[in-house]
Amino acid sequence: MTDRLVSKAATMEIPIHGNGDSRRLPEDDGLEQDLQQVMVSGPNLNETSIVSGGYGGTAEGIIPTSSLKGQRPGSSLHHPHPNPALTGEEAARGIAVEKFDIVKKWGINTYKCTKQLLSERFGRGSRTVDLELETQIELLRDTKRKYECVLGLARALTSHFYSLVQTQHALADAFSDLSQKSPELQEEFGYNAETQKLLCKNGETLLGAVNFFVSSINTLVNKTMEDTLMTVKHYETARLEYDAYRTDLEELNLGPRDAGTLCRLDAAQANFQAHRVKYEKLRGDVAVKLKFLEENKVKVMHKQLLLFHNAISAYFAGNQQQLEQSLKQFSVKLRSPGADKPSWLEEQ
Repeated sequence: MTDRLVSKAATMEIPIHGNGDSRRLPEDDGLEQDLQQVMVSGPNLNETSIVSGGYGGTAEGIIPTSSLKGQRPGSSLHHPHPNPALTGEEAARGIAVEKFDIVKKWGINTYKCTKQLLSERFGRGSRTVDLELETQIELLRDTKRKYECVLGLARALTSHFYSLVQTQHALADAFSDLSQKSPELQEEFGYNAETQKLLCKNGETLLGAVNFFVSSINTLVNKTMEDTLMTVKHYETARLEYDAYRTDLEELNLGPRDAGTLCRLDAAQANFQAHRVKYEKLRGDVAVKLKFLEENKVKVMHKQLLLFHNAISAYFAGNQQQLEQSLKQFSVKLRSPGADKPSWLEEQ
């Protein structure tokens, strides 16, 4: 029955033998990180209901707080003269009971997930694998690492080139000053000052293009890709929980069928179904996000790589007109000379 539930066209259970599955995940650092991820989500104790009946209260004894606020003295036949101190004590007990129940459920879930994770890592269990989806996820992680490298190099280029432009600006001022104070070399100092001023102006234009490139890559890497990877993390957690409750259900199915076991089996079946729904929903969410991310990445990088190439080529060819045209083509706008940050990127 369980095998029929978990069998999907793109999903299958891969048994793990010996030192792990065929994909060979890092066992030490990876295991520690996964255990931390399992343990990090503690129970939410901020919202509770009031439970009557003290520590022995059941689910049927949960009373909404709003109904207690609206209750009038003497409205109950059983308690015509309620004791405020006693009612407050019962309310506090009820809150404690509910918080304890939340912690208990979280502890059981954490135990099952940790057991499943260790079972997978040490080759004593199986995990559900969507091969196509997980290949796309690994490709995304590798792409993000490479784009982070490009982003770091582009930022370094911006920093170095900004220093160069500032040096050219200072050199132009020095040449101009010497041109006025050295009559015998006025012409030589003069045209060197003009050359440095022109290089400085073109350099500021190029800085605008490079900063636009850096800003766009940063958004793609640290916002768009990171958002998709956050959904991937939720999916991987749901996958672990799904396999944990699947394994629990399979173990109960292999045990004796007495009255107690049948009751536990029904509960395990319900938990398994709930985690299966959650897992399949997140798997669908990841697939959709990966598709849209790929389309967005191609669109953004096509524009940014053209801008970067055209601007760099025009600058080092000394073609000022083509350099300015490149910025207009991609709607890159430079700040005016009187702005707080000279020549930094301002996107329309």
